[in-house]
Amino acid sequence: MNLVPSVTSCFNPSWSARPRPSRRFALPAWPVAGLLVLLTFCAAARAQITFEQNIAPILRTYCAGCHNATEHENDFSVETYAALRQGGSEKGDPIKPGQADESFLIKSIESRARPHMPPKDEPQVPAAELAVLKQWIAAGAAAPRQDVSILESLVVPEIKTAPGLRPPLTAAAWSPDGRQFAVGLANRVELRRSSRGPALRVFSGLPGKVNAVHFAPDGKHLIAASGITGLSGAAQLWEVAGGRKVREFGGHRDALYDAEFSPDGRTLATAGYDRVIKLWRISDGTLLHAIAGHNGAVFDLAFDPSGTVLASASADQTVKLWRVADGARLDTLNQPQGELNAVAFTPDGQHLLAAGNDKRIHLWRFVSKTGPALNPVVHSRFAHEAAITAFDLSANGKFLITSAADRTLKLWSLPDLTERYAYDLQPDLAAAIAARPKADEFLAVRLDGSLQLYEAKVSPAKKPRATSLVTKAPGSASTNVTQLAEAEPNNRPAQAASVPWPAEIKGVIDPPGDADLFRFRARAGEEFTLAIHAAQSKSPLDSRLEVLHADGRPVEQVVLQAVRDSWFTFRGKDSDTVDDFRLHNWAEMELDEYFYANGEVVKLWLYPRGPDSGYKVYPGEGRRQTYFGTTALTHALNEPGYIVTPLPPGTEPVPNGLPVYRLSYENDDDPSRRAGADSVLLFTAPASGDYLVRVRDTRGLGGTNFHYTLAVREQRPGFSVTVEGKDPKVSPGSGREISFVAQRREGFMGPIRIELTNLPIGFSASSPLEIEAGQIRAQATLQAATNAVAPDTNADRAVKIIATARIHGRAVTHELGTLGNIELAKPAKVTVAIRPGKDRSFVKETPGQPLEFTLRPGQTITALVRATRHDFKERIELGVEDCGRNSPHGVYVDNIGLNGLLIVEGQTEREFFLTASKVASPGRRLFHLRARVDGDHVSQPVLLNILPVLPAAIPR
Repeated sequence: MNLVPSVTSCFNPSWSARPRPSRRFALPAWPVAGLLVLLTFCAAARAQITFEQNIAPILRTYCAGCHNATEHENDFSVETYAALRQGGSEKGDPIKPGQADESFLIKSIESRARPHMPPKDEPQVPAAELAVLKQWIAAGAAAPRQDVSILESLVVPEIKTAPGLRPPLTAAAWSPDGRQFAVGLANRVELRRSSRGPALRVFSGLPGKVNAVHFAPDGKHLIAASGITGLSGAAQLWEVAGGRKVREFGGHRDALYDAEFSPDGRTLATAGYDRVIKLWRISDGTLLHAIAGHNGAVFDLAFDPSGTVLASASADQTVKLWRVADGARLDTLNQPQGELNAVAFTPDGQHLLAAGNDKRIHLWRFVSKTGPALNPVVHSRFAHEAAITAFDLSANGKFLITSAADRTLKLWSLPDLTERYAYDLQPDLAAAIAARPKADEFLAVRLDGSLQLYEAKVSPAKKPRATSLVTKAPGSASTNVTQLAEAEPNNRPAQAASVPWPAEIKGVIDPPGDADLFRFRARAGEEFTLAIHAAQSKSPLDSRLEVLHADGRPVEQVVLQAVRDSWFTFRGKDSDTVDDFRLHNWAEMELDEYFYANGEVVKLWLYPRGPDSGYKVYPGEGRRQTYFGTTALTHALNEPGYIVTPLPPGTEPVPNGLPVYRLSYENDDDPSRRAGADSVLLFTAPASGDYLVRVRDTRGLGGTNFHYTLAVREQRPGFSVTVEGKDPKVSPGSGREISFVAQRREGFMGPIRIELTNLPIGFSASSPLEIEAGQIRAQATLQAATNAVAPDTNADRAVKIIATARIHGRAVTHELGTLGNIELAKPAKVTVAIRPGKDRSFVKETPGQPLEFTLRPGQTITALVRATRHDFKERIELGVEDCGRNSPHGVYVDNIGLNGLLIVEGQTEREFFLTASKVASPGRRLFHLRARVDGDHVSQPVLLNILPVLPAAIPR
């Protein structure tokens, strides 16, 4: 039972008199002795309430987040007792000692005064704690014995490492001579020369976890940044030789994440979770500048080689550049799409890099060296499949090594940002990376307490000798396909054995983190299909395929330059859906443009149908298709994305302030979505020579049952077509729709011609028709004359459907069979027809020929749908975004709203609009409408004649 409200009522009779939301019990009529005991208890309780013990925790929890010495909203701070009593600029002292109910602080909490505090969307002060505040004010609101910040009185318990476990390593740095290094732990820094043996020196007594450690340029001192979350942050300066603590740089209100020496060793920059960057004079500890320009925690800092500019990487997804002399902001680099954890300048001072939770490495050309200027984007490289937590540059500036949350460690060349090497999967997260001066080596320190030194490049002398594959008997496979079995070791480029293609290679990803490489030879322009068969045979392998150069470098497939930024609005997207891509700035996008989001590339297929709908992406139905070998992903609400333009590999686009993505030949899941989690990669050799194909598990898993079969062969582009609407029942004088759905294979995107021949007497079809290039569906109408006779079995069997396409200049034909059993149905309840609208200038009527409508890309015309009601009085629905049946891609029925095209009850006509988008291709195509009544009835088709775009007027 909570006695606080009862205690308060002893001193404030009006408390019990005010209405309460609910009451669980009523106080009984107590005897006088019990009442005296209660009064004594109440007096004791009141005496125990102090500002330090009882009031400060309430203010810290519910008020200090917005009302402190740094963020004093409405000029009001509760950080100290004096600041609280000073009040805001408008209301003055919020406390009236002895009059709790008249105090503005209480009125605001109880919504009896404006503004209500805390805000409605923030946690509210519970009744019990409100009662304590009232009791303290009623008793006189006594001041504390020592008026200190309530934010500095937080008690944080010490958490010790479990017995038998190594303490986590959280920071690392090499001395300038490269002979010793420092590692950060909880509450201390250790100086070491190797991973084994005792520490040379321990610098202890630091508050909280050490988040960064750095040596001074002369190597005589080191700085360690640490702090306690929610309390304070500080950087401590130590003598390396003697281990003496020289000075502490404090004043931060939360944990410190970095402390950096300027190149001349005279200035120190510190920053952390409180978002404030401070510049200090090291010699005497004088604060030179306090910069508050970020909206999120500052995770990393870096001075440019001249020491005149400071870069800061923040949780607000930006890098900001500051002039050291006066703290002026020179630029905000806002292209990243996630929190930034690391930032650095290249040693030559020409570029700066950043990386973080968007899984990318961002590279800018550094131009704002003396004054404000736009620093153009050079690269935005998708680097890891998880957040990048740390990186560092080699001393010579040729290499960058990155560590990610998925325990991957990668080496990149600079400034081209090409992946040079993927190291073995780390046993735990590498929390810090430190480049060794005067050597191409990196130190990785991990959260499991381990550390390891890596070479920045693979020495040819250390490459293992190549191993041959073991050839198996062909078995049941085709005689022209070589059957091979993987032979370990083969996880290094030099170990990859040559594969004569076409070949099928059986292998196993074992142990976890294993990667299998195979070498094959190709001529420039040769097209290959690389396919994995694993998940389809119940293997737990989630494969990832990559094509590499012979030395292990990725082969660049395409350069995607972002030309328009956007993000997901209203809701996110799962990895399958093609519909309702609600995107910011959608009206500025065009059909057939590529949209890039978090490493996935899709293609826009159909416009939104208004403000409450979104784009459809290719193929327009079923599971969505991806492009350039990317994988379909789940996307979150507000996740950034870009309209991108594909450019040839090796292109250096003119910077436009938006990212540039360089995609290599790699694939996780089949982009066509038919092979499930198995990988399929289409590769065109950019030059003659040897290439490597690498197979691994995308999650870094493995085991003896992670088996797979890898196919390496020439591409076999092709198609198949499925007929929908077989066994049609057609009413006399009406029609039914027959759909043809293409399945395209291995890069074939050309048009497919469909012909229906030998139809029964009295029946006709809108044939031939075409599945357009890049599309998967076309619809024909099957019409029955008013005097048609039901066909017999022989007539049904005589029907032929033939699909033809040209692939590499050769006609490829597939017979699709018949339409099945064609029947005459009962008379139609409704028949519909397409007629000219009010404007007939674009309509051509020729006796015995379909009605012809002419329009150009970018033009909208009107037409009329007319219904004949035979035995139907309800509304006639003709579809929503799909109401334009068999229309050319990019031509659609416009302005139909969310309810679609319909003829309401009691009416027989409806005007509608046909719009040709800018991507509509010139040509002639039959088009019809479908009334969704009594099993659907289609109109007689009309002809849409799409003319070329009119040439633009040439200015004189």
